[in-house]
Amino acid sequence: MIICHCTNITDHDIHAAIDWMRAADPDAIITPRKVYRALGKSADCGGCVALFVDTMRQNDNMPVPMELRGLRRAAKQQEDASDEGRHQGHRVSQSRAAQ
Repeated sequence: MIICHCTNITDHDIHAAIDWMRAADPDAIITPRKVYRALGKSADCGGCVALFVDTMRQNDNMPVPMELRGLRRAAKQQEDASDEGRHQGHRVSQSRAAQ
């Protein structure tokens, strides 16, 4: 099935590119841009992006490597736990009101 009419990319092309990238680097983060690049093409109008990404997600080699899962969540938790070294009344108005 043709996924991108502008550049004539089929679902088979997308799956082959993902399989090739995963075989070359098991830890790679595969993005639509990388798939286009692997095929020697670039996105044109962008009308196919939703279908392109859905096709990518159907590939068995598409999941994010286990070591990279949860990184965003861990960074968010670390950010939430950090108070940037400031004490509770770090604002000038709060400091004066406390005195």
